[in-house]
Amino acid sequence: MILRIGLIEDDQIVRLAYEKYFEVHPNFNLIYSFDNMEDFLEAAQNGSTLDIILSDIGLPGMNGISGIPLIKKIMPKVNIIMVTVFDDSDKIFKALCAGASGYLLKNMPIASVGNMLLRIGQGGAPMSPAIARKVIEYFHPKKSESLTAKESQIVQCLVDGLSYKMIADRLQISIHTVNSHIKNIYRKLHVNSKAEVIAKSLKGEI
Repeated sequence: MILRIGLIEDDQIVRLAYEKYFEVHPNFNLIYSFDNMEDFLEAAQNGSTLDIILSDIGLPGMNGISGIPLIKKIMPKVNIIMVTVFDDSDKIFKALCAGASGYLLKNMPIASVGNMLLRIGQGGAPMSPAIARKVIEYFHPKKSESLTAKESQIVQCLVDGLSYKMIADRLQISIHTVNSHIKNIYRKLHVNSKAEVIAKSLKGEI
C-alpha cells in the first residue's frame, strides 16, 4: 500500500525533514509540499487525489483549521491530520469539528508520525498521547468534589476581584489559611489558576 501525501508546513526545517522522510519511505508518495494553504488549494483544484494531508495550524495567510472545509470540498475522502505546536483544547476541537481526522504535536518523532499514518487505512485516528488524553477528558470529565462553605466564600471573593490579603480581611482568617483553601479549591476543581476558578464560577460549573 502506497499512501499519497500532501504537506502544508511553513517551517522550512520541519517541512524539509518530512519531505526527506516521505521520499525514502516505501509506503509514502509525497505529491504536494507547500508552505501555505492558498498555494496548496490552488494546486489541488485540478491535481492528484490524496490519501492523507498533513497540515500545520499556524500558517501565513489562511490557517490550517480554516483550510479544512475547503480541502474537503476538493477531496471529500482525504484524511487531514493537523501537525502543530498548539495543544490547547479550543484548537483541538475546532480542528476535529471542522473535519480533521487526527491531531499530532510537532514534538513527536517523524518515524512515529509515519507509523500512525500507516494505521489510517485500518480505521485509525492519529493523535498524540497528550491530545488523546484531552479528548477523553472532554467527553469524560473528572467529577469535581463539592466545596465547603468557606471554600465557596473564597471563590466568590475571587470572582469579586479580591486579593488574598483582602480575602483574609473579609473572612477574618489568615493569609496562610486562604492559601490552604485555594490549594484545596484548585485540587477539587481540577484547575491550576485563579482565572480558571473564576471562569468555572461564572459558567455555573461550581
